[in-house]
Amino acid sequence: MLYPAQFTPDEKGGYIVTFRDIPEAITQGDDLVETRMMAEDALQCAMDFYFEHHRRIPLPSKLQKGEEWVALPENMVLKVLSFNEQLVE
Repeated sequence: MLYPAQFTPDEKGGYIVTFRDIPEAITQGDDLVETRMMAEDALQCAMDFYFEHHRRIPLPSKLQKGEEWVALPENMVLKVLSFNEQLVE
């Protein structure tokens, strides 16, 4: 499962990452390599927030200009899909 993320250069250096679909996931890094790793971690941490608060997890929308994909690990994808299905019942 891939979520679109906006990597915005920070005026102090590095990048800030935000996710349209998961607004709770915000992070930053000193360079693109570090920022991409931080983005994956922030996305996973945000999923834990949804699980803990029993909130339906938004599925990813289409990539827009200026965004790049950030992947959830496969085990987390299965957990998200199962979790959302349980909330419907």
